[in-house]
Parts: sequence; structure tokens; C-alpha cells
Amino acid sequence: MRLVFQKLGNLFWLWTVLGTVWAWFFPEHFTWFITDKVPGTEIKLINLGLGVIMLGMGITLSVADFRAVLLRPWVVGLGVVAQFLIMPMLGWLVATLFDLPPMLKLGLILVSCCPGGTASNVICYLARANVALSVLMTMCSTLAAILLTPLLTRMYASAILDVDAWAMFRSMVTIVLLPVIGGVALNQLLGHKLDGLRKVSPLVSMLVIVLIVGGVVGATKANIVTHFGGLLLAVFILHALGFLLGYGAGWLARLAEGDRRTLSIEVGMQNSGLGSALAKQHFSLLAATPCAISALYHCLIGSFLAAIWRVKRRDDGSAG
Repeated sequence: MRLVFQKLGNLFWLWTVLGTVWAWFFPEHFTWFITDKVPGTEIKLINLGLGVIMLGMGITLSVADFRAVLLRPWVVGLGVVAQFLIMPMLGWLVATLFDLPPMLKLGLILVSCCPGGTASNVICYLARANVALSVLMTMCSTLAAILLTPLLTRMYASAILDVDAWAMFRSMVTIVLLPVIGGVALNQLLGHKLDGLRKVSPLVSMLVIVLIVGGVVGATKANIVTHFGGLLLAVFILHALGFLLGYGAGWLARLAEGDRRTLSIEVGMQNSGLGSALAKQHFSLLAATPCAISALYHCLIGSFLAAIWRVKRRDDGSAG
């Protein structure tokens, strides 16, 4: 069963593509996830879904994992700095050069200011990169994003719209910090009793991301058609450069090949689901459009690179 779950997870790029195509032709099958609330409450389904993803990340982490950061602090730190230095700058630059409408420009900047996505861990596994380092970088960038995502979005997008960084910070605490802490606490208390949950957690996370991406694509289909050429190219360039510059940062730091691949994937892949939720909650559905397209592109580019790297030997002589 574990092997089946693993194979299903390795095809994350395929589920994203299929979900996007499905949502394009049958929008109503997905839009409910980004518009409806949990019955009898004011909790939005999209926020609950993201909370589930972060809880799933939390139950895979332990206090020992946080201690492991201290063993290679400069490498993990390099990844986090590259994530929040390279991508936000690229997001602003690409959005400006393509002269996108204000809300699309805002959405592109917002997703570029988000932390690395959990899907990056799957891609690192496929690419035979450093999976442990990938998990640590995702964890650290996610925690740093609680503060940095609102601040960077405000810094780069203030000319477009008055960004309420404090409101975004409160959302980050609710959607990211509390579920992760809850997951770590459950892991400490229950340990191996959560093994079954850990096996299905990646698949649940992927399902939620596909639902979010499909919901945004379905709801903004008309806007995607209107801005088709420029928007798709802008988002592609953002992620292509992210992967390239992330690898370049690892090369400049003289990291091993496996670590360079990890840095490339961590920088190039964003938490687009989080970007979509923040855009919809604090700006508009139109601003969430680049975030949905972002999820599709970074999965495709990451999977393409993984296919190449999986059969390419690393510079340490091991299969890479």
C-alpha cells in the first residue's frame, strides 16, 4: 500500500494538469471549494484545506528535525534567503516588464513572496536531490513566511494597492503557524500511532492543492482567456528563472550537486495554494489567477527537471 501511495504522489504533476483541464471544462466541479464555507461555521473551505496541508506537514516533523537545522544552518539559511530574495524580486520585475493589469501584477508578486511548497519535497525525491534538506528548507521558509510574505508583498506591491500586512500576518498565523505547531505536538504525543496518517497525508495535500488550483482556474476562466498570452508567459518566466537562479546560488556557494538541485527546486516551487487563498481573502479572485497558473507551471517544470536529473549522474559519482 505504501508503494501505491508513493507512486500516486510521484504523479502529482499529472493530477495538477488533469485537475486544471477538468476545471476548465467543468468549473462548477471545483469553484465550490474556494467559495463555500464549512456548514454551520464561518470557516472557508479553502482555508480549512490549507490548514490540513500544514497539519500534515507538522505531523512529519519532530523536535529532532528542528535540531537538525542547527547542524547545517548556513545551507538551510542560504535556501531560505534565496527563496525570499530571488523570487519576490523576480515577481516584481516580470510583472512590471509584462505590464500586467494591477490585480494580475499583484497576484504574481504575491505568489513570488510565498514560501516553498510541500510539493517540492516530492520533486526532490524524484530528482534524487537531498530530500532531508528539502524538508528542512520547506519547514524554515514556511515559518519565515509568516512574517516575510506580508512584508515583502507590501514592499513590492505597495504602488499597486495598499496592502494590509497585519491582516495578512494574522492569516498566516491561522493558516500556517497554528496547524504546523499542532502537527508537531501531535507527533510528539502520538509518535508511531500516526504512521498511517503520515502515509496518506501527502495525497490529501495534493488533492487540496488540485482543488484550489481547479477552483481558481474555473472561477477566472474568462480572465485567463482575456490575458492568455502575456499572463501565461510571465508566470512561466518567473518559475523558469527561479529554478535557474536557485541552482546558480547553490553553484556559487559550491554546494554538492544534490544540494544544488534541492536549492533549485525549493526556490523555483512556491506554495501557490497559500498564495491563492491569501489573494482571494485579501485582494480579489482575479489576483488569485497567477497563483493557480503558478501551481501548474512549477509542477511541470519541476517534473521535467526531475526526469532529467533522475538519470543523470551527480558529481560525487553516485546516480543522481
